[in-house]
Amino acid sequence: MSNQFAATILDQPVILAPMSGITDQPFRRLVREFGVDVVVSEMIASASQVKGSRISSERARWAVDEGLRVVQLAGCQTEPMALAAAMNQDQGADVIDINMGCPVKKVVGGAAGSALMRDEAHALRLIEAVVGAVDIPVTLKMRTGWDDAHRNAPSLAARAEGAGVAMITVHGRTRCQFYDGHADWDFIAEVAGAVNIPVIANGDVNCVEDAAQMLQRSGAAGVMIGRGAFGRPWFPAQVRHYLATGRHLAEPDMAVQRDTAIGHYRAILEHYGAGRGLRIARKHINRYLERLNVAKEDRRAVLRQGDGGAVIRQLGEAYDKAMAREAA
Repeated sequence: MSNQFAATILDQPVILAPMSGITDQPFRRLVREFGVDVVVSEMIASASQVKGSRISSERARWAVDEGLRVVQLAGCQTEPMALAAAMNQDQGADVIDINMGCPVKKVVGGAAGSALMRDEAHALRLIEAVVGAVDIPVTLKMRTGWDDAHRNAPSLAARAEGAGVAMITVHGRTRCQFYDGHADWDFIAEVAGAVNIPVIANGDVNCVEDAAQMLQRSGAAGVMIGRGAFGRPWFPAQVRHYLATGRHLAEPDMAVQRDTAIGHYRAILEHYGAGRGLRIARKHINRYLERLNVAKEDRRAVLRQGDGGAVIRQLGEAYDKAMAREAA
């Protein structure tokens, strides 16, 4: 593991998870501005990037001020995975993360993501190909296994360590659980006990106390936060503060939250262009409004808008109403 990567993980063991359609450049920048430096790109299809896909290439771009650059690759063939890893290293990536945890049917149906956990020998060949293609650290994200009868994460983790993987993240569910039930933080401890490299725990961190309990039960070196940060990009920094000090960092006041949501919206439009940005921003705007307890019909009225200025105005009004309720 590179000195920079190791020092960063030890200093602040809180990582923003890769989330397709969410952890693009505007969102990563927001999370970093609030105080968490280790953020992971959206999942990039290795074969598509090698072929020059516009979307894959876009996901692999980083701003000059983004600091540590962690790029997650998905695929099921050794050659495209190795080529894509080398391409990203050449473009400035600091870490390559291999996806063996995505449960989505489209990815699994292509024998990638968590489907790779069903064939450890092939998974190992992919890992070896990526490690051999780059001079930067390679990490691995996985689930506990394919289903309850095949929870082989400890075995695969040990083999990945032997192949040169520098760190492993485990989402505490099987693929067949998708996001149902509860993440099994105790099982992650079995993975941590099977290797000598850092293990990061992932799954169901929705408040700062969750993160502390997850670390205690899993024995992990750090936590990775995914859906808990969606609609509140300040949350990973709150977790970092709590783990470091034992004290709660207050929610940003409503005016800061309003400015964050509006600033995020503007950044999306700037990054993607007005037409495409309007569509991409909807999931984020819906989540911000949902966290404000805005009724579904009122959220839909905002999301149906085709004018960016109107969306900004309505967003501001929603936060103004929330501030008025707080003051009442």
